[in-house]
Amino acid sequence: MNPLPRLVVLFCFGLSACSSLLPTAEDVTVNPWKSYQEMQRLFDSIVPHQTTVEDLKAMGLDPHANPNIVILNYSDILRRFIPSPSINSDDLDQGVRECIRATTDCEGYEINQSSMERNRYGNFLVDFFNFQRKTDVVGWRFDGIVLIKHNVVIYKLTGGEPSIHKYEEHLNPLGPLQIF
Repeated sequence: MNPLPRLVVLFCFGLSACSSLLPTAEDVTVNPWKSYQEMQRLFDSIVPHQTTVEDLKAMGLDPHANPNIVILNYSDILRRFIPSPSINSDDLDQGVRECIRATTDCEGYEINQSSMERNRYGNFLVDFFNFQRKTDVVGWRFDGIVLIKHNVVIYKLTGGEPSIHKYEEHLNPLGPLQIF
């Protein structure tokens, strides 16, 4: 009797229990900050009408030296804070109104930092043959805007998600035959 078919079956069953063979991925924005809380503490130290561009550079918020910091021009600022004619500029924060009145003498920095880790779990063979893919996603996302007039911060705003944890599941009844 040929032992090869038995070995193949045992090998397949062994692989089906090995979720460690499933791929993992990490999506990290290159930055010196390791957590949402660290980013929030940094932004909390920014004081409007006191913090200068040089202070921002010392904090690592320099768009020329640190990736993923966008420089906003006057037009970008208008689009973000007055997206439609129905928005009354008098309802905006004093710092935003001051920036809009300064037109080209005001610029902004948009800081988008994130860290996401994606781990696939479940049955290896079912995942490998594309019948079902389960992914555990864990991380954080920080968004901040700083408006600067004459090299001094006049406004700041933060947001984001301090803690992200979600599960994704994709089912393909036809497995490898199902393209999309």
